[in-house]
Amino acid sequence: MSEKANHDIREWKKKLAPFEHSRLSISVRQLLTSVVPFIGLWIVAYLSLEISFLLTLLFAVPAAGFLVRTFIIFHDCTHYSFFKSRKANEMVGIFTGLFTFCSFEQWKRSHTTHHASNGNLEKRGVGDVWTLTLQEYAQASPFKRFMYRTYRNPIVMFLIGPLYIFLIDYRFNTKGASNKERRHVWGTNIVLASIVVVLGTTLGWTNYLLVQLPIFYIATFSGVWLFYVQHQFEDGYFEHNENWNFVEAALKGSSYYKLPKILQWFSGNIGYHHVHHLNSRVPNYHLEAAHYSDPKLQDVPTLTLRTSLKSLQFKLWDDQSHKFIGNRDIRLFLQNQKKAA
Repeated sequence: MSEKANHDIREWKKKLAPFEHSRLSISVRQLLTSVVPFIGLWIVAYLSLEISFLLTLLFAVPAAGFLVRTFIIFHDCTHYSFFKSRKANEMVGIFTGLFTFCSFEQWKRSHTTHHASNGNLEKRGVGDVWTLTLQEYAQASPFKRFMYRTYRNPIVMFLIGPLYIFLIDYRFNTKGASNKERRHVWGTNIVLASIVVVLGTTLGWTNYLLVQLPIFYIATFSGVWLFYVQHQFEDGYFEHNENWNFVEAALKGSSYYKLPKILQWFSGNIGYHHVHHLNSRVPNYHLEAAHYSDPKLQDVPTLTLRTSLKSLQFKLWDDQSHKFIGNRDIRLFLQNQKKAA
């Protein structure tokens, strides 16, 4: 890494240092106002089954919102930013991970890797969205192209993918996992299985699934969508290792997702994703203040609910034009390549 890059990181570390400090009162209040309402709404949704399943689905929406908010707490704990105490972060992280079906150690390692390599073309593949460059796609085998198109299909990515990731993929250890991580994964699986069996046999399996699945699906869909649009937008950032810069990856490769206040609250300010990538030790409730602390943090790629929908059309990163492109540009490139051959 160049001296300039190191200087940039040190400068931003200094600027954002005042926002790193977590406050116990705020953290505890946020924990209580996330987990308790979620449990309460889950119970109300279950009781509403006797009246109407449509009413159950109505309660599932805010319950899912509180589950997303609980996930943000889990997320902060994996960065050791939610509490000053490392042990407190681990304990609350393990606890909130049960609500979101995530193993603390597994998710921490994957997400830490994502932060350290976001936008680095030579370090893709862990904790990120599978992204090929246009040139890589052109050279790929027909089978790899098929798999990639299937993966990037919105139906697969947003309708099937969320449940697969959280219910199936996270149940298994990944290559290179430490013994501690392996124990956490299987320990989490055992506890989750016990909770599910107890609830299923006590409440009735049909009733349990009619409540749990809609809530969990809405929450996981929202989480996958948030992560996707925060890094997959037209003028994003991808560079080869020799040109990759941590600060530029944060400011250019992580969007500011400007959400309505109610959605900003439920998503735990994670829309200020550029700030989070600059300094992951800033707890979620200080991200907004940090964003407005420096004009440079406001001059970043900004998405709204409407403009973020455009991200659905992006499929490949064009290493020449330095932007994401969609199917039309891909077809044109392949046709021209075929003519030139």
